[in-house]
Amino acid sequence: MPESIAEPVAVTPAVPQNQTEVFAVHGADPEVLAYAMAKYSRSALSMKESLKEISSQRAEQFLNTFYFQYGHRSIADLAHVAFAIERLSLLAAISLVDEQRWDGQERSTRYQNFKKSGWFLPDFGQNQAEKDLYSRQIEELFAAYHAISEGMFEYLKTQVARPAEMKQESYERTLRARAFDVARYLLPLATNTSLGQIVNARTLETQISRLLSSPYAEVRQLGERLRAAAGGAAWNVHAEEMAALQCEISALDPVLGERAAKLLTREVKTTPTLVKYAAPNPYEMQTRHELAQAAQELMKGMTIASAPVVDLVEAGESLEVEIATTLLYRVSHYSYRQLRDHVADLDEAKRNEILALGVRHRGRHDELLREFAAGQALRFDVLMDIGGFRDMHRHRRCVQIIQGYTSTHGYEVPEGIAEAGLLPQYQSAIDAAFATHQQIGQSNAPEAAQSADYVLPLATRIRALFKMDFAEAVYISELRSQPQGHSSYRRVAWEMYQAIKRQYPALSEFFRTTDVNEPVDLLRR
Repeated sequence: MPESIAEPVAVTPAVPQNQTEVFAVHGADPEVLAYAMAKYSRSALSMKESLKEISSQRAEQFLNTFYFQYGHRSIADLAHVAFAIERLSLLAAISLVDEQRWDGQERSTRYQNFKKSGWFLPDFGQNQAEKDLYSRQIEELFAAYHAISEGMFEYLKTQVARPAEMKQESYERTLRARAFDVARYLLPLATNTSLGQIVNARTLETQISRLLSSPYAEVRQLGERLRAAAGGAAWNVHAEEMAALQCEISALDPVLGERAAKLLTREVKTTPTLVKYAAPNPYEMQTRHELAQAAQELMKGMTIASAPVVDLVEAGESLEVEIATTLLYRVSHYSYRQLRDHVADLDEAKRNEILALGVRHRGRHDELLREFAAGQALRFDVLMDIGGFRDMHRHRRCVQIIQGYTSTHGYEVPEGIAEAGLLPQYQSAIDAAFATHQQIGQSNAPEAAQSADYVLPLATRIRALFKMDFAEAVYISELRSQPQGHSSYRRVAWEMYQAIKRQYPALSEFFRTTDVNEPVDLLRR
Protein backbone atom coordinates (compact mmCIF):
# COMPACT_ATOMS: atom_id res chain seq x y z
CA MET A 1 0.00 0.00 0.00
CA PRO A 2 1.26 3.50 -0.75
CA GLU A 3 2.30 5.83 2.01
CA SER A 4 -0.69 7.84 3.23
CA ILE A 5 -0.56 11.60 3.17
CA ALA A 6 -2.38 11.74 6.49
CA GLU A 7 -0.44 13.02 9.50
CA PRO A 8 -0.81 11.73 13.08
CA VAL A 9 -2.73 14.28 15.09
CA ALA A 10 -2.80 14.39 18.89
CA VAL A 11 -6.29 14.31 20.39
CA THR A 12 -6.98 17.65 22.02
CA PRO A 13 -10.21 19.26 23.10
CA ALA A 14 -11.90 21.35 20.41
CA VAL A 15 -11.74 25.08 21.08
CA PRO A 16 -13.33 28.02 19.27
CA GLN A 17 -11.27 29.40 16.37
CA ASN A 18 -12.97 32.50 15.02
CA GLN A 19 -10.11 34.24 13.19
CA THR A 20 -9.94 33.21 9.52
CA GLU A 21 -6.47 33.49 8.03
CA VAL A 22 -6.00 34.26 4.35
CA PHE A 23 -2.63 34.58 2.66
CA ALA A 24 -1.26 34.32 -0.85
CA VAL A 25 1.42 31.73 -1.56
CA HIS A 26 4.50 32.54 -3.64
CA GLY A 27 7.73 30.72 -4.39
CA ALA A 28 6.58 27.10 -4.23
CA ASP A 29 7.12 24.91 -7.28
CA PRO A 30 3.80 24.05 -8.99
CA GLU A 31 3.89 20.32 -8.17
CA VAL A 32 5.00 20.95 -4.58
CA LEU A 33 2.14 23.42 -4.17
CA ALA A 34 -0.33 20.93 -5.64
CA TYR A 35 0.85 18.31 -3.13
CA ALA A 36 0.53 20.77 -0.23
CA MET A 37 -3.02 21.68 -1.23
CA ALA A 38 -3.96 18.03 -1.69
CA LYS A 39 -2.81 17.35 1.88
CA TYR A 40 -5.72 19.42 3.18
CA SER A 41 -7.97 16.42 2.48
CA ARG A 42 -6.04 14.05 4.78
CA SER A 43 -3.88 16.19 7.04
CA ALA A 44 -4.49 18.78 9.75
CA LEU A 45 -1.26 20.59 8.92
CA SER A 46 -1.47 24.20 7.80
CA MET A 47 -0.27 25.23 4.35
CA LYS A 48 2.84 26.83 5.82
CA GLU A 49 3.68 23.69 7.79
CA SER A 50 3.13 21.45 4.76
CA LEU A 51 5.26 23.54 2.41
CA LYS A 52 8.13 23.69 4.88
CA GLU A 53 8.41 19.91 5.05
CA ILE A 54 7.69 18.97 1.42
CA SER A 55 10.50 18.50 -1.06
CA SER A 56 10.18 18.11 -4.83
CA GLN A 57 11.18 14.45 -4.38
CA ARG A 58 8.35 13.80 -1.93
CA ALA A 59 5.93 15.57 -4.25
CA GLU A 60 7.03 13.33 -7.13
CA GLN A 61 6.55 10.18 -5.01
CA PHE A 62 3.10 11.32 -3.94
CA LEU A 63 1.99 12.21 -7.47
CA ASN A 64 3.27 8.94 -8.89
CA THR A 65 1.05 7.11 -6.42
CA PHE A 66 -2.12 9.14 -6.15
CA TYR A 67 -2.22 10.72 -9.60
CA PHE A 68 -1.10 7.88 -11.83
CA GLN A 69 -1.95 4.75 -9.78
CA TYR A 70 -5.12 5.88 -8.02
CA GLY A 71 -6.33 8.26 -10.72
CA HIS A 72 -6.97 11.28 -8.49
CA ARG A 73 -6.71 13.64 -11.48
CA SER A 74 -8.18 16.63 -9.65
CA ILE A 75 -4.79 16.99 -7.91
CA ALA A 76 -3.35 18.22 -11.22
CA ASP A 77 -5.91 21.04 -11.22
CA LEU A 78 -3.92 22.58 -8.36
CA ALA A 79 -0.66 22.95 -10.30
CA HIS A 80 -0.73 25.99 -12.59
CA VAL A 81 2.03 26.78 -15.05
CA ALA A 82 2.71 29.82 -17.26
CA PHE A 83 4.16 29.29 -20.74
CA ALA A 84 5.41 31.62 -23.45
CA ILE A 85 4.92 30.06 -26.89
CA GLU A 86 6.54 32.05 -29.65
CA ARG A 87 6.91 31.76 -33.42
CA LEU A 88 4.14 29.28 -34.06
CA SER A 89 1.78 29.52 -37.02
CA LEU A 90 -1.77 30.80 -36.72
CA LEU A 91 -2.92 27.29 -37.63
CA ALA A 92 -0.95 25.82 -34.73
CA ALA A 93 -2.17 28.56 -32.39
CA ILE A 94 -5.81 27.69 -33.15
CA SER A 95 -5.07 24.06 -32.27
CA LEU A 96 -3.17 25.01 -29.13
CA VAL A 97 -5.91 27.16 -27.58
CA ASP A 98 -8.74 24.73 -28.32
CA GLU A 99 -9.22 23.87 -24.64
CA GLN A 100 -12.27 24.70 -22.56
CA ARG A 101 -10.13 25.29 -19.45
CA TRP A 102 -7.60 27.69 -20.95
CA ASP A 103 -6.36 31.17 -20.11
CA GLY A 104 -4.04 33.18 -22.29
CA GLN A 105 -3.45 36.03 -24.71
CA GLU A 106 -2.16 36.09 -28.27
CA ARG A 107 -0.77 38.74 -30.60
CA SER A 108 -3.72 40.64 -32.04
CA THR A 109 -4.17 40.69 -35.80
CA ARG A 110 -6.39 43.73 -35.26
CA TYR A 111 -3.78 45.96 -33.63
CA GLN A 112 -0.39 44.74 -34.83
CA ASN A 113 1.32 44.73 -38.21
CA PHE A 114 2.20 41.13 -39.09
CA LYS A 115 4.29 41.97 -42.14
CA LYS A 116 7.55 41.17 -40.34
CA SER A 117 6.31 38.24 -38.25
CA GLY A 118 7.60 35.58 -40.61
CA TRP A 119 5.79 32.41 -41.61
CA PHE A 120 5.91 28.66 -41.18
CA LEU A 121 7.37 26.45 -43.91
CA PRO A 122 6.25 22.81 -43.74
CA ASP A 123 8.55 19.99 -44.75
CA PHE A 124 7.87 19.14 -48.39
CA GLY A 125 10.64 16.56 -48.49
CA GLN A 126 12.07 16.17 -51.99
CA ASN A 127 9.17 17.93 -53.69
CA GLN A 128 10.89 21.22 -54.52
CA ALA A 129 8.15 22.29 -56.95
CA GLU A 130 5.45 22.24 -54.27
CA LYS A 131 7.76 23.94 -51.79
CA ASP A 132 8.42 26.74 -54.28
CA LEU A 133 4.73 27.07 -55.12
CA TYR A 134 3.86 27.25 -51.43
CA SER A 135 6.54 29.85 -50.70
CA ARG A 136 5.53 32.07 -53.62
CA GLN A 137 1.91 31.96 -52.54
CA ILE A 138 2.68 32.94 -48.96
CA GLU A 139 4.87 35.82 -50.13
CA GLU A 140 2.13 37.01 -52.47
CA LEU A 141 -0.41 37.01 -49.66
CA PHE A 142 1.91 39.04 -47.44
CA ALA A 143 2.49 41.51 -50.30
CA ALA A 144 -1.26 41.84 -50.72
CA TYR A 145 -1.67 42.21 -46.95
CA HIS A 146 0.77 45.13 -46.96
CA ALA A 147 -0.81 46.76 -50.01
CA ILE A 148 -4.37 46.45 -48.71
CA SER A 149 -3.32 47.75 -45.29
CA GLU A 150 -1.68 50.83 -46.80
CA GLY A 151 -4.52 51.35 -49.25
CA MET A 152 -7.19 51.17 -46.56
CA PHE A 153 -5.22 53.52 -44.31
CA GLU A 154 -4.99 56.15 -47.05
CA TYR A 155 -8.66 55.71 -47.90
CA LEU A 156 -9.77 56.07 -44.28
CA LYS A 157 -7.83 59.32 -43.94
CA THR A 158 -9.97 60.75 -46.71
CA GLN A 159 -13.18 59.58 -45.03
CA VAL A 160 -12.57 60.32 -41.33
CA ALA A 161 -11.47 63.78 -40.25
CA ARG A 162 -9.21 64.14 -37.24
CA PRO A 163 -11.01 65.84 -34.32
CA ALA A 164 -9.24 68.97 -33.11
CA GLU A 165 -8.76 67.49 -29.64
CA MET A 166 -7.19 64.28 -30.97
CA LYS A 167 -3.43 64.07 -31.42
CA GLN A 168 -2.17 63.19 -34.89
CA GLU A 169 -0.35 60.14 -33.53
CA SER A 170 -3.50 58.75 -31.87
CA TYR A 171 -5.54 59.52 -34.99
CA GLU A 172 -3.18 57.62 -37.28
CA ARG A 173 -2.74 54.73 -34.85
CA THR A 174 -6.51 54.29 -34.65
CA LEU A 175 -6.96 54.37 -38.41
CA ARG A 176 -4.05 51.95 -38.80
CA ALA A 177 -5.88 49.53 -36.53
CA ARG A 178 -9.01 49.91 -38.67
CA ALA A 179 -6.91 49.21 -41.76
CA PHE A 180 -5.50 46.08 -40.10
CA ASP A 181 -9.10 44.97 -39.48
CA VAL A 182 -9.46 44.71 -43.24
CA ALA A 183 -5.95 43.61 -44.20
CA ARG A 184 -5.90 40.73 -41.73
CA TYR A 185 -8.32 38.82 -43.98
CA LEU A 186 -5.29 38.20 -46.24
CA LEU A 187 -2.99 36.77 -43.58
CA PRO A 188 -2.34 33.08 -44.34
CA LEU A 189 -2.62 30.43 -41.66
CA ALA A 190 1.16 30.04 -42.03
CA THR A 191 1.67 33.47 -40.39
CA ASN A 192 3.77 33.33 -37.24
CA THR A 193 2.31 34.55 -33.99
CA SER A 194 3.15 34.36 -30.27
CA LEU A 195 1.03 33.77 -27.20
CA GLY A 196 1.15 33.18 -23.48
CA GLN A 197 -0.94 30.66 -21.58
CA ILE A 198 -1.57 29.78 -17.94
CA VAL A 199 -3.07 26.32 -17.50
CA ASN A 200 -3.35 23.71 -14.79
CA ALA A 201 -1.42 20.48 -15.19
CA ARG A 202 -4.49 18.39 -16.01
CA THR A 203 -5.42 20.70 -18.89
CA LEU A 204 -1.78 20.75 -19.94
CA GLU A 205 -1.61 16.97 -20.08
CA THR A 206 -4.80 16.82 -22.15
CA GLN A 207 -3.55 19.63 -24.38
CA ILE A 208 -0.21 17.94 -25.06
CA SER A 209 -1.88 14.61 -25.83
CA ARG A 210 -4.29 16.30 -28.24
CA LEU A 211 -1.49 18.19 -29.99
CA LEU A 212 0.56 15.01 -30.35
CA SER A 213 -2.47 13.42 -32.06
CA SER A 214 -2.77 16.14 -34.71
CA PRO A 215 -2.46 15.40 -38.44
CA TYR A 216 -0.21 18.48 -38.76
CA ALA A 217 3.51 17.89 -38.17
CA GLU A 218 4.03 21.39 -36.75
CA VAL A 219 1.29 20.85 -34.17
CA ARG A 220 2.75 17.49 -33.14
CA GLN A 221 6.17 19.13 -32.72
CA LEU A 222 4.51 21.84 -30.64
CA GLY A 223 3.13 19.16 -28.33
CA GLU A 224 6.60 17.68 -27.93
CA ARG A 225 8.13 21.06 -27.12
CA LEU A 226 5.38 21.85 -24.65
CA ARG A 227 5.98 18.55 -22.86
CA ALA A 228 9.72 19.19 -22.82
CA ALA A 229 9.23 22.70 -21.43
CA ALA A 230 6.96 21.37 -18.67
CA GLY A 231 9.49 18.72 -17.67
CA GLY A 232 12.63 20.80 -18.14
CA ALA A 233 14.06 23.79 -16.33
CA ALA A 234 11.80 26.84 -16.35
CA TRP A 235 13.16 30.26 -17.32
CA ASN A 236 13.58 32.43 -14.22
CA VAL A 237 13.14 36.15 -14.77
CA HIS A 238 15.52 36.85 -11.84
CA ALA A 239 18.13 34.23 -12.75
CA GLU A 240 20.94 36.67 -13.63
CA GLU A 241 20.39 38.76 -10.51
CA MET A 242 20.33 35.67 -8.30
CA ALA A 243 23.46 34.25 -9.90
CA ALA A 244 25.26 37.56 -9.37
CA LEU A 245 24.15 37.66 -5.74
CA GLN A 246 25.34 34.09 -5.21
CA CYS A 247 28.76 35.01 -6.62
CA GLU A 248 29.01 37.94 -4.24
CA ILE A 249 28.12 35.72 -1.29
CA SER A 250 30.68 33.11 -2.37
CA ALA A 251 33.39 35.78 -2.58
CA LEU A 252 32.71 36.74 1.02
CA ASP A 253 32.13 33.23 2.37
CA PRO A 254 32.55 30.16 0.12
CA VAL A 255 30.68 27.88 2.52
CA LEU A 256 27.77 30.27 2.75
CA GLY A 257 27.94 30.74 -1.02
CA GLU A 258 27.53 27.01 -1.54
CA ARG A 259 24.43 27.04 0.63
CA ALA A 260 23.11 30.09 -1.21
CA ALA A 261 23.61 28.37 -4.57
CA LYS A 262 21.16 25.63 -3.61
CA LEU A 263 18.47 28.23 -3.13
CA LEU A 264 19.35 31.02 -5.53
CA THR A 265 20.53 29.14 -8.62
CA ARG A 266 18.62 25.87 -8.44
CA GLU A 267 16.66 24.74 -11.48
CA VAL A 268 12.87 24.66 -11.17
CA LYS A 269 10.98 22.11 -13.20
CA THR A 270 7.33 23.10 -13.21
CA THR A 271 5.50 19.82 -13.89
CA PRO A 272 8.07 17.08 -14.51
CA THR A 273 5.84 14.39 -13.01
CA LEU A 274 2.31 15.30 -14.05
CA VAL A 275 2.88 15.45 -17.82
CA LYS A 276 5.66 12.92 -18.28
CA TYR A 277 3.29 10.28 -19.65
CA ALA A 278 1.41 12.60 -22.04
CA ALA A 279 1.31 10.80 -25.38
CA PRO A 280 -0.67 10.68 -28.63
CA ASN A 281 -4.24 9.57 -28.08
CA PRO A 282 -5.10 6.47 -30.16
CA TYR A 283 -8.76 6.77 -29.14
CA GLU A 284 -9.07 10.19 -30.73
CA MET A 285 -7.04 9.43 -33.85
CA GLN A 286 -8.68 6.09 -34.69
CA THR A 287 -12.17 7.34 -33.89
CA ARG A 288 -11.87 10.47 -36.06
CA HIS A 289 -10.69 8.33 -38.99
CA GLU A 290 -13.57 5.89 -38.73
CA LEU A 291 -16.16 8.62 -38.22
CA ALA A 292 -14.90 10.42 -41.33
CA GLN A 293 -15.48 7.25 -43.32
CA ALA A 294 -18.96 6.91 -41.81
CA ALA A 295 -19.82 10.50 -42.75
CA GLN A 296 -18.69 9.92 -46.33
CA GLU A 297 -20.78 6.76 -46.58
CA LEU A 298 -23.85 8.46 -45.14
CA MET A 299 -23.71 11.55 -47.38
CA LYS A 300 -22.32 9.73 -50.47
CA GLY A 301 -20.83 12.81 -52.08
CA MET A 302 -23.97 14.88 -51.61
CA THR A 303 -23.68 18.59 -52.36
CA ILE A 304 -23.20 20.79 -49.31
CA ALA A 305 -26.44 22.72 -48.87
CA SER A 306 -26.33 26.50 -48.58
CA ALA A 307 -26.67 27.79 -45.04
CA PRO A 308 -26.96 31.15 -43.28
CA VAL A 309 -24.09 32.71 -41.34
CA VAL A 310 -25.83 31.68 -38.13
CA ASP A 311 -28.34 28.84 -37.92
CA LEU A 312 -30.00 28.30 -34.54
CA VAL A 313 -30.99 24.66 -34.91
CA GLU A 314 -34.17 23.94 -33.02
CA ALA A 315 -33.78 21.20 -30.40
CA GLY A 316 -36.37 18.77 -31.70
CA GLU A 317 -34.34 15.60 -32.11
CA SER A 318 -33.54 12.95 -29.53
CA LEU A 319 -30.30 12.96 -27.58
CA GLU A 320 -29.14 9.94 -29.59
CA VAL A 321 -29.66 11.79 -32.87
CA GLU A 322 -27.89 14.88 -31.55
CA ILE A 323 -24.80 12.97 -30.45
CA ALA A 324 -24.61 10.91 -33.64
CA THR A 325 -25.00 14.06 -35.75
CA THR A 326 -22.32 15.90 -33.79
CA LEU A 327 -19.89 13.01 -34.16
CA LEU A 328 -20.26 13.20 -37.94
CA TYR A 329 -20.31 17.01 -38.02
CA ARG A 330 -16.77 17.26 -36.65
CA VAL A 331 -15.26 15.19 -39.47
CA SER A 332 -17.24 16.61 -42.41
CA HIS A 333 -18.02 19.97 -44.01
CA TYR A 334 -21.82 19.67 -43.97
CA SER A 335 -24.07 21.82 -41.82
CA TYR A 336 -25.49 20.39 -38.63
CA ARG A 337 -29.02 20.68 -40.00
CA GLN A 338 -28.21 18.80 -43.21
CA LEU A 339 -26.47 16.01 -41.32
CA ARG A 340 -29.17 15.80 -38.67
CA ASP A 341 -31.90 15.31 -41.23
CA HIS A 342 -30.03 12.32 -42.65
CA VAL A 343 -29.19 10.84 -39.27
CA ALA A 344 -32.79 11.20 -38.13
CA ASP A 345 -33.92 9.14 -41.12
CA LEU A 346 -31.67 6.23 -40.16
CA ASP A 347 -33.13 3.24 -38.38
CA GLU A 348 -32.13 2.71 -34.76
CA ALA A 349 -29.54 0.04 -35.57
CA LYS A 350 -27.68 2.28 -38.06
CA ARG A 351 -27.77 5.22 -35.67
CA ASN A 352 -26.43 3.07 -32.86
CA GLU A 353 -23.54 2.02 -35.10
CA ILE A 354 -22.48 5.67 -35.37
CA LEU A 355 -22.72 6.09 -31.59
CA ALA A 356 -20.67 2.93 -31.09
CA LEU A 357 -17.93 4.29 -33.35
CA GLY A 358 -17.57 7.17 -30.91
CA VAL A 359 -16.53 4.85 -28.05
CA ARG A 360 -15.14 1.74 -29.74
CA HIS A 361 -11.49 2.69 -29.17
CA ARG A 362 -11.94 4.43 -25.83
CA GLY A 363 -9.25 3.43 -23.36
CA ARG A 364 -9.55 3.01 -19.63
CA HIS A 365 -8.44 6.56 -18.81
CA ASP A 366 -9.87 8.34 -21.87
CA GLU A 367 -12.56 10.93 -21.42
CA LEU A 368 -15.36 10.84 -23.96
CA LEU A 369 -14.82 12.95 -27.06
CA ARG A 370 -16.10 16.51 -26.84
CA GLU A 371 -18.86 15.58 -29.30
CA PHE A 372 -20.61 13.70 -26.49
CA ALA A 373 -21.13 16.96 -24.55
CA ALA A 374 -24.73 17.21 -25.68
CA GLY A 375 -28.10 18.33 -24.39
CA GLN A 376 -27.74 22.13 -24.53
CA ALA A 377 -30.89 23.99 -25.54
CA LEU A 378 -29.14 26.39 -27.92
CA ARG A 379 -27.06 25.09 -30.84
CA PHE A 380 -25.68 27.71 -33.22
CA ASP A 381 -24.17 26.41 -36.46
CA VAL A 382 -21.89 29.26 -37.54
CA LEU A 383 -20.20 29.74 -40.91
CA MET A 384 -17.77 32.66 -40.80
CA ASP A 385 -14.25 33.77 -41.72
CA ILE A 386 -11.38 32.16 -39.80
CA GLY A 387 -10.21 35.54 -38.49
CA GLY A 388 -13.56 36.31 -36.90
CA PHE A 389 -13.93 32.74 -35.69
CA ARG A 390 -10.71 33.07 -33.70
CA ASP A 391 -12.40 35.77 -31.61
CA MET A 392 -15.49 33.61 -31.08
CA HIS A 393 -13.20 30.70 -30.21
CA ARG A 394 -12.35 32.44 -26.92
CA HIS A 395 -15.77 31.74 -25.43
CA ARG A 396 -14.88 28.83 -23.19
CA ARG A 397 -18.32 28.31 -21.68
CA CYS A 398 -19.51 27.01 -25.03
CA VAL A 399 -19.06 23.50 -26.31
CA GLN A 400 -17.35 24.12 -29.64
CA ILE A 401 -17.18 21.51 -32.38
CA ILE A 402 -14.89 22.83 -35.11
CA GLN A 403 -14.70 21.41 -38.61
CA GLY A 404 -11.49 21.18 -40.63
CA TYR A 405 -10.14 23.77 -43.05
CA THR A 406 -11.43 23.86 -46.60
CA SER A 407 -11.83 26.27 -49.49
CA THR A 408 -15.22 24.74 -50.29
CA HIS A 409 -17.21 27.37 -48.37
CA GLY A 410 -15.57 30.33 -50.11
CA TYR A 411 -14.42 33.49 -48.34
CA GLU A 412 -15.65 36.71 -46.79
CA VAL A 413 -15.22 40.22 -48.21
CA PRO A 414 -14.63 42.81 -45.45
CA GLU A 415 -16.63 45.98 -45.19
CA GLY A 416 -15.17 49.06 -46.87
CA ILE A 417 -12.81 47.32 -49.26
CA ALA A 418 -15.01 47.86 -52.31
CA GLU A 419 -15.52 51.52 -51.42
CA ALA A 420 -11.74 51.92 -51.16
CA GLY A 421 -11.32 50.56 -54.69
CA LEU A 422 -9.32 47.56 -53.44
CA LEU A 423 -11.79 44.76 -54.17
CA PRO A 424 -10.18 43.47 -57.42
CA GLN A 425 -6.75 43.23 -55.75
CA TYR A 426 -8.28 41.53 -52.71
CA GLN A 427 -10.22 38.96 -54.71
CA SER A 428 -7.28 38.20 -56.98
CA ALA A 429 -5.03 37.44 -53.99
CA ILE A 430 -7.52 35.10 -52.34
CA ASP A 431 -8.52 33.35 -55.56
CA ALA A 432 -4.85 32.61 -56.20
CA ALA A 433 -4.45 31.25 -52.65
CA PHE A 434 -7.47 28.99 -53.10
CA ALA A 435 -6.07 27.67 -56.39
CA THR A 436 -2.75 26.90 -54.69
CA HIS A 437 -4.56 25.21 -51.81
CA GLN A 438 -6.36 22.90 -54.19
CA GLN A 439 -3.21 22.15 -56.20
CA ILE A 440 -1.04 21.26 -53.20
CA GLY A 441 -3.96 19.51 -51.50
CA GLN A 442 -4.14 16.99 -54.35
CA SER A 443 -0.66 15.69 -53.51
CA ASN A 444 -0.35 11.97 -52.92
CA ALA A 445 1.76 12.57 -49.82
CA PRO A 446 -0.51 13.01 -46.75
CA GLU A 447 1.83 15.53 -45.08
CA ALA A 448 1.98 17.64 -48.25
CA ALA A 449 -1.81 17.61 -48.52
CA GLN A 450 -2.07 18.83 -44.91
CA SER A 451 0.50 21.55 -45.66
CA ALA A 452 -1.89 23.06 -48.21
CA ASP A 453 -4.06 24.40 -45.39
CA TYR A 454 -1.34 26.86 -44.38
CA VAL A 455 -1.89 28.94 -47.54
CA LEU A 456 -5.55 29.59 -46.70
CA PRO A 457 -6.06 33.23 -45.69
CA LEU A 458 -8.08 34.28 -42.66
CA ALA A 459 -10.89 35.35 -45.01
CA THR A 460 -11.63 31.66 -45.64
CA ARG A 461 -14.93 30.51 -44.19
CA ILE A 462 -14.91 27.83 -41.51
CA ARG A 463 -17.86 26.06 -39.92
CA ALA A 464 -18.19 25.54 -36.17
CA LEU A 465 -21.00 24.41 -33.89
CA PHE A 466 -21.47 26.40 -30.68
CA LYS A 467 -23.61 24.72 -28.01
CA MET A 468 -24.53 26.85 -25.01
CA ASP A 469 -27.08 27.86 -22.41
CA PHE A 470 -29.22 31.00 -22.60
CA ALA A 471 -27.01 33.11 -20.31
CA GLU A 472 -23.98 32.50 -22.52
CA ALA A 473 -25.95 33.41 -25.64
CA VAL A 474 -26.89 36.73 -24.02
CA TYR A 475 -23.28 37.34 -22.96
CA ILE A 476 -21.84 36.68 -26.43
CA SER A 477 -24.51 38.70 -28.22
CA GLU A 478 -24.00 41.70 -25.95
CA LEU A 479 -20.21 41.60 -25.81
CA ARG A 480 -19.46 40.82 -29.44
CA SER A 481 -21.98 43.24 -30.94
CA GLN A 482 -20.40 46.31 -29.34
CA PRO A 483 -19.25 48.99 -31.82
CA GLN A 484 -15.55 48.70 -30.99
CA GLY A 485 -15.59 45.06 -32.07
CA HIS A 486 -14.65 43.63 -35.45
CA SER A 487 -17.39 43.78 -38.07
CA SER A 488 -17.18 40.02 -38.70
CA TYR A 489 -18.03 38.76 -35.24
CA ARG A 490 -20.35 41.73 -34.64
CA ARG A 491 -22.51 40.39 -37.45
CA VAL A 492 -22.43 36.87 -36.00
CA ALA A 493 -23.40 38.16 -32.53
CA TRP A 494 -26.26 40.15 -34.04
CA GLU A 495 -27.52 37.14 -36.01
CA MET A 496 -27.40 35.02 -32.85
CA TYR A 497 -29.66 37.55 -31.15
CA GLN A 498 -31.98 37.72 -34.14
CA ALA A 499 -32.24 33.91 -34.27
CA ILE A 500 -33.25 33.72 -30.60
CA LYS A 501 -35.69 36.57 -31.12
CA ARG A 502 -37.41 34.60 -33.87
CA GLN A 503 -37.59 31.32 -31.94
CA TYR A 504 -38.09 32.72 -28.43
CA PRO A 505 -39.60 36.21 -28.84
CA ALA A 506 -40.45 36.59 -25.16
CA LEU A 507 -36.75 36.24 -24.24
CA SER A 508 -35.47 38.91 -26.63
CA GLU A 509 -36.21 41.71 -24.13
CA PHE A 510 -33.43 40.40 -21.86
CA PHE A 511 -30.73 41.23 -24.43
CA ARG A 512 -28.79 44.51 -24.51
CA THR A 513 -27.40 43.89 -27.96
CA THR A 514 -26.00 46.72 -30.09
CA ASP A 515 -27.61 47.06 -33.51
CA VAL A 516 -24.76 46.39 -35.93
CA ASN A 517 -26.60 48.24 -38.69
CA GLU A 518 -26.08 51.55 -36.91
CA PRO A 519 -23.14 53.74 -38.09
CA VAL A 520 -19.86 53.18 -36.24
CA ASP A 521 -17.44 55.84 -35.04
CA LEU A 522 -14.20 54.63 -36.69
CA LEU A 523 -12.10 56.57 -34.19
CA ARG A 524 -13.54 54.67 -31.25
CA ARG A 525 -11.70 51.48 -30.31
